[in-house]
Amino acid sequence: MALRDAVMAALLEGEASGYDLAKGFDASVANFWMATPQQIYRELDRMESEGLVRARVVHQEKRPNKRLFSLTDAGRRALRDFTAAPPRPGVAREELLVQVQALDVGDVEAVRESVRERGDWARAKIARYERLRERLLDGRSEEEYLLHAERIGPYLTLMRGLEFERENLRWGERVLAVLDRRATVRATDG
Repeated sequence: MALRDAVMAALLEGEASGYDLAKGFDASVANFWMATPQQIYRELDRMESEGLVRARVVHQEKRPNKRLFSLTDAGRRALRDFTAAPPRPGVAREELLVQVQALDVGDVEAVRESVRERGDWARAKIARYERLRERLLDGRSEEEYLLHAERIGPYLTLMRGLEFERENLRWGERVLAVLDRRATVRATDG
């Protein structure tokens, strides 16, 4: 998947500035795609030159003018083509997992602290995703939302993000329990 596909998917929500897209990425697609604001702005410029998005300038007083981007018909076709192609398998590149892999010769306390921090981060993301979920549902049941909402893709990807962070939390708690148990056993053995 290219960043442009993620940007086009985000623009399905409607016209947005690069700043809005960067904020939206953090709130909505950060569970499956990370991008810096600079990457998003560069990609928007490329997409505009390729005819996938169009920009209009909004003149503002006392603030710099801003450009609002929207999908073109060509962008919608490109997004449709993207959804028709089989996805490549995801690749995990997780530095913390490499540290855990090397734990037996590494700094156990530093790794333990990193696992704790990752748990804190997962809890914060879960809370943020739950707030977003409540906003999307807007008092409706999940079933009602999924049957009648105009767009369900953002909700379904949000559910994946929630489960991913919940699993990160479960895994981290298990790692900490194993490390605590080993430390206890080693202390009584030695």
